[in-house]
Amino acid sequence: MKILLVEDDEQLAAALVEVLVDKQHYAVDAATDGEMGWAFMEVAVYDLIILDIMLPKLDGISLCQRLRQTGSMTPVLMLTARDMSSDRVMGLDVGADDYVVKPFDLPELLARIRALLRRGNINLLPVLEWGDLLLDCSSCQVTYQEQPIHLTPKEYGLLDLLLRQQGKLVSRSTIIDRLWTFDDPPSEETVKVHLKTLRRKLKAVGAPANLVETVYGFGYRLKQV
Repeated sequence: MKILLVEDDEQLAAALVEVLVDKQHYAVDAATDGEMGWAFMEVAVYDLIILDIMLPKLDGISLCQRLRQTGSMTPVLMLTARDMSSDRVMGLDVGADDYVVKPFDLPELLARIRALLRRGNINLLPVLEWGDLLLDCSSCQVTYQEQPIHLTPKEYGLLDLLLRQQGKLVSRSTIIDRLWTFDDPPSEETVKVHLKTLRRKLKAVGAPANLVETVYGFGYRLKQV
């Protein structure tokens, strides 16, 4: 899952990015003003956009309105310190899907994020399965035959992406687009290394060695074994 965070409070933004990446295993692009946020939206596809209302250069209300005028249905969560009813109404009227007031309870915010991601993606099931392999999206726990598998955020993201495709081919370009941010572009070798370590961890708990199959020149997929 890939999220765009548009927040000018750099300390808050850094804390949220850390939680979303390290604890929830999302890929996150962060912008510090509305114009930068719009530039990100024009060139990338996101599963969720988190917008502060009071932004430099282009406020969150105007940014959300501009996004909806393009026909985009990407879920939008408004995040702001202002708790005025008129602001909430205005945000919802221009197409925001939810509204959270600062200071917020972090577990509640994460729950709202998961709810919006499920709403925006019919394939976002609470538990993904492939034979004896299970990925629990709520707890970010991965098991094979009930044995826990400890994955890095990138390994988790790779497995999540492959599980959602249920055996369909996933190209290397798709993997890069969905799992890496603009300020962290990977080399081809980096993707291969993450796949290699994912395979090694799966094999260590008894999964078949060819569970993640390479289709040379095209990409990767889960294989029925």
